[in-house]
Amino acid sequence: MLRFARQFSSTRHVLRGQNLTEKIVQTYAVGLADGKKVASGDYVSIQPAHCMSHDNSWPVALKFMGLGASKVKDRKQIVNTLDHDVQNTSETNLTKYKNIENFAKKQGIDFYPAGRGIGHQIMIEEGYAFPLNLTVASDSHSNTYGGIGCLGTPVVRTDAAAIWATGQTWWQIPPVAQVELKGELPHGVSGKDIIVALCGVFNKDQVLNHAIEFTGQSLEKIPVDYRLTIANMTTEWGALSGLFPVDQTLVNWYSERLQKVGPDHPRINQSRIDELTQKSHVLKADDDAVYAKKLTIDLNTLTHYVSGPNSVKTSATVQELSEQDIKVNKAYLVSCTNSRLSDLESAAHVVCPSGDLNKIHKVAPGVEFYVAAASSEVERDAKASGAWEKLIRAGCKTLPAGCGPCIGLGTGLLEPGEVGISATNRNFKGRMGSKDALAYLASPSVVTASAVLGKIGSPAEVLGQKDPAFSGVQASVEDVPQKAAEAAVAETGPVEMLKGFPSQITGELVLCDADNINTDGIYPGKYTYQDDVSREKMAQVCMENYDGEFQSKVNAGDIIISGYNFGTGSSREQAATALLAKGIDLVVSGSFGNIFSRNSINNALLTLEIPTLIDMLREKYKDSPKELTRRTGWFLKWDLPNSKVTVTENSANGPVVLEQKVGELGKNLQEIIVKGGLEGWVKSQL
Repeated sequence: MLRFARQFSSTRHVLRGQNLTEKIVQTYAVGLADGKKVASGDYVSIQPAHCMSHDNSWPVALKFMGLGASKVKDRKQIVNTLDHDVQNTSETNLTKYKNIENFAKKQGIDFYPAGRGIGHQIMIEEGYAFPLNLTVASDSHSNTYGGIGCLGTPVVRTDAAAIWATGQTWWQIPPVAQVELKGELPHGVSGKDIIVALCGVFNKDQVLNHAIEFTGQSLEKIPVDYRLTIANMTTEWGALSGLFPVDQTLVNWYSERLQKVGPDHPRINQSRIDELTQKSHVLKADDDAVYAKKLTIDLNTLTHYVSGPNSVKTSATVQELSEQDIKVNKAYLVSCTNSRLSDLESAAHVVCPSGDLNKIHKVAPGVEFYVAAASSEVERDAKASGAWEKLIRAGCKTLPAGCGPCIGLGTGLLEPGEVGISATNRNFKGRMGSKDALAYLASPSVVTASAVLGKIGSPAEVLGQKDPAFSGVQASVEDVPQKAAEAAVAETGPVEMLKGFPSQITGELVLCDADNINTDGIYPGKYTYQDDVSREKMAQVCMENYDGEFQSKVNAGDIIISGYNFGTGSSREQAATALLAKGIDLVVSGSFGNIFSRNSINNALLTLEIPTLIDMLREKYKDSPKELTRRTGWFLKWDLPNSKVTVTENSANGPVVLEQKVGELGKNLQEIIVKGGLEGWVKSQL
């Protein structure tokens, strides 16, 4: 465990303005030093407005009770929904659902039963996720909330249990990327086409583990439903959040929403809407805000895009795929991505463009087309508008409001050899059924057209029209140099360090030269569900799936440095605890998988993202024989009070090869590390 400490006071100050992400975090951060302005890279404790969990609420509850907690800190902060496995009527699942409901009733937590809808949709419909607040959920698609100007980001189950018990958890403010949506969308092109194009055009991890802020002169012409779809799939793009600004289009959307929920709704009411208008003038990005990079895409140049097969990073125009005559077996209009009213009406227009129910385009023979609304409210509205009836007459098979086939649960999964096209967010191999099936993603209108045509095709083909000419999407990316970002920070004194926390961490860098080292490579899956694995055994098997020579080359006290997206894969916490068992207190990489980052801090393993350093080491060894694990002779010193990293050659006092500022490790995060991780900190608070 980390030890040795010195006392410091004061802090650094941000000279430049803040972006919208930083401003919202500033509002919901707790325990900040006086005058402290948060910035990307800082570790902060946050007290989110709300925290949602769904079918995983019972595992969170078990963890909550295992911490010794008996009463939720703030019952109004917590929301439980049931949405993932709602088609499962087995005794086991029904018992779990009943346990969640009983727990919520006992604690006084707002609870929404199976059938009410997908949790993220409920959070928006019921005003928990609200513009300019910070709302989290123990689900990766919490990014959705950014579509309404709410900073939404996922947390893991331990974080959720901590929030239940103490009202707060931690977050490292990520680098923020500005994504400019230039121009205006061509007629018929949707928000899904925008995000599928972004995932396909910028498919080199440009926004991995970034927060995204969308800008553009014509944003007000992008409907809120489109924004929700775009924000939702920033998850698949690799981002931790996807935030749209508060503008008149959004305020008008809430005014319309108010007519539906009535004047007495506890969270969506006239006073909150009036307050939102006032706050939006203050809580917006400053003119001199700093972004890590800027990506631009010209909406005028877009057409219908399709992602796949089996990857969101591969996209093509629907015209290109139509020419390939790719037969479709199943189609899906389900999930938190594209099952709102406008999506269902878009699909209904394809099957019944004239509105005459006697002139319906039927689903092609041999194709199964599954439809589920995002919520029971959406389903009622679709029935009232006639969209639901049109889809049923076309031959669609309806499912209850919930997740279902999107997560590989319930009716209608892909069988081996089948091809599916879906308006969901993920087409990972095997996610929606067999690993031997092919899955594509597209907008509701393209999915519907494909179901009618029996092959991947465009709405224009169904409607007997000609697709507009397409000459290619126009897009660009601009990185902001590291020194420009550092220049915005002035040093006024070191960060205060808690007793029990080291003032510096030093060790030799050991290079694990690979990108995407996954959690199975760090800690083999065969040990994951063995509860009796000793700490010594964990140390012995650490990284064995990555490199059999790791054990003989790495010593306690070394600092591991690896490539990009370190710790991708499953959510197993042992990937962090195995490294700690090996005596590794700090891992450096170009970037980390988000769940690994959270599991690391939650278990007192420190991490630093320094892409410059991994690039330097790769340049150094580019002409050397390949080694998976290599001792470098470079020593890293992390000066925690001054938030600075120095790397020297040959020894801790050798020639300096790199000096760089890093994010602050605030007192609240230090407390978590000193207590041995988040669970230990929660127990100390209780």
